[in-house]
Amino acid sequence: MASTTTMARISLSVSLAAILLPLALATFPHRALLQSCQSNGSIRGKSGSCNTENGSECCEDGKRYTTFACSPPVTARTRATLTLNSFADHGDGGGASSCTGTFFDDDVRVVALSTGWFSRSKRCRKSIVIRASNGRSVKAMVVDECDSLHGCDTEHNFEPPCASNIVDGSPAVWKALGLNTDDGEVPITWSDA
Repeated sequence: MASTTTMARISLSVSLAAILLPLALATFPHRALLQSCQSNGSIRGKSGSCNTENGSECCEDGKRYTTFACSPPVTARTRATLTLNSFADHGDGGGASSCTGTFFDDDVRVVALSTGWFSRSKRCRKSIVIRASNGRSVKAMVVDECDSLHGCDTEHNFEPPCASNIVDGSPAVWKALGLNTDDGEVPITWSDA
């Protein structure tokens, strides 16, 4: 049986961890996210016919682009970057959505999630709640993957792979949140609906 001194040390260690961990995460939130999802490599860029309709970044020949097989853990308020994407036919989103095999007009509230969050299609056709820093929120349906492993090809509009923390929203999502589409990307939080 453990001595009283040993039990006191364990209790003190647990108490300190309970106090210090939240402080560390509050002080260094990006470091905590990086530790939970590291890059798994990179791909070499190839330029092509890239639709820049919503300020899309186009691949450059020979440039290296980071890839991710994971995303940060999903919480009740998962931090992410909201980007702008058209899911319409001939839009900057590339091909039809992987969940439905169809396109969506810009007035429909749909999103694509980074590879880790897309979770091998497990979130297909499910709704998520997106919250902006202005206090507004919106429900949107997951219809596609914002591919964090592949890019710089026709299927991906010759755009680089997505970062590990992207919610790629249609113009209707941005409008519902009262956001300026000229910003191109904004910090948000999201959760499963």
